[in-house]
Amino acid sequence: MTTASPLILDRLTITLGARRLVDLTLTIPGGEVATIMGASGSGKSTALAAITGTLPPEFKRTGRILLNDNDITDIPTRLRGVGLMFQDPVLFPHLSVAGNLAFALPAHVTGRAARRARIEQALASAGLEGLAERDPATLSGGQKARVALLRTLLAEPKALLLDEPFSRLDADLRSQIRAFTFQRARAAGIPTLLVTHDAEDARAAGGPVLSPLGDSLPL
Repeated sequence: MTTASPLILDRLTITLGARRLVDLTLTIPGGEVATIMGASGSGKSTALAAITGTLPPEFKRTGRILLNDNDITDIPTRLRGVGLMFQDPVLFPHLSVAGNLAFALPAHVTGRAARRARIEQALASAGLEGLAERDPATLSGGQKARVALLRTLLAEPKALLLDEPFSRLDADLRSQIRAFTFQRARAAGIPTLLVTHDAEDARAAGGPVLSPLGDSLPL
């Protein structure tokens, strides 16, 4: 495993009008998972939007975001090297499982055989052998979640952001997919930031737990 450089939020503040939503100074080393926890509307997803470069213009941001030893605060989203998982798997319905994964493969993986091998290897590593040609609509919730994570990681992001990706899973599946996700993020050696309202998610992540305003939260 090659450990990536840390994701650093350097005095990142975000305000909306007179309201301060985010005030974070945080370093997440490669292979570790940090959590921002709070209620709906508290600023969790706003912090992620700043990191991905999708913060709406009505929000005001100060501070810096550093990743892979680069200041990414103001560069275009597509150049940031950040992977993002949402509440829903968001698989492309017009593509097969293999097509969804192929979409994420970086340009340096060339040749049809090499790209297919990378896809098959990823599916096998997640216990999804034989599903390459399946329509995503025919997959179970757990299978969809694993395919979505594989697609994100196949793109070789320098950091992984998790936007409440377990919230719509039932309790047993939630525990399973949560463990799978954190194991894969650590194995990839990339810094990972989870936002959640659920203390069990935060405990499972195993790293520091902060409010969007930077307060350390007990669990």
